[in-house]
Amino acid sequence: MKTIKYLLIFAIGFSTLTSCVDDFDPSEANGTGNNIAGFLVASQNVGGIANGDTYDHNIRFNVKGPTLSDLSSDVLVTVEADPSSTAIEGVHYQFESNSITLSSGSNYLGELPITMLSDGILAPLDVSPVLNLRVTNATTGENVVGSGKLLKITFNYLCFSNLAGNYTAVVEYTAYDGSVYILNYAETFTETGTGEYRTAEVGHWTAAQLGYTPGYTFYDICNVTSVNGQNLVEAYGNWVDDLGVSGSVDPVTGIVSIDYSICYPAGADNCRYYKAVYTPL
Repeated sequence: MKTIKYLLIFAIGFSTLTSCVDDFDPSEANGTGNNIAGFLVASQNVGGIANGDTYDHNIRFNVKGPTLSDLSSDVLVTVEADPSSTAIEGVHYQFESNSITLSSGSNYLGELPITMLSDGILAPLDVSPVLNLRVTNATTGENVVGSGKLLKITFNYLCFSNLAGNYTAVVEYTAYDGSVYILNYAETFTETGTGEYRTAEVGHWTAAQLGYTPGYTFYDICNVTSVNGQNLVEAYGNWVDDLGVSGSVDPVTGIVSIDYSICYPAGADNCRYYKAVYTPL
């Protein structure tokens, strides 16, 4: 079976308006307590075309805490699937090893390989399998404990997707007060992963006005698009989400339709809404 080496990492940048997904012990405030070994992020999406190939990804780990600078011993971190997982080992994924050694020489950062399997999978699936991964042990001679938090890994099984390119965008924008505007502009989709794309623009602002990482990330799974919740341009507290409303790709014309909202803060009723239609040039 051919193995495709593909790393799909979703790195979210945070500003002072957002909070990191790191573990925190209240005793850190006075420089006491345990250091914590765990996942660098709380959720991760991995994707691959369901054609029998395997896809290699990485899970990122770190150690943080009040006395991290005093550590010198290696930390052996072991993980296992939580019973709440719907992904099945040997069917959807496999590990070469379920443990990783974090060392002071790498600043206690590390990546554990995980392989996504697609043999026998017929895409699209009604529901993407999810692996809820838990740190079960952090072994060291010093004060390090395993994080109690889960890493949610979603396995997206894809059909062939080729949406990268230039488009004309027509967007119906509904403001906070209910006013409706029609926006027209040139758009570019950049492929950032298997079935994963990044637009050049988001909302009714220009990329120059917002700064940071332009656009928003969306996914194409067998001509069905989705926008997972994400911070506006990976920086602000404004939350970009499709609110569970899937978009579409017309397989004949290539026209991409995506509805999404931008709310502040996340989960608030204070939202702007965008109905975007992207026509390929």
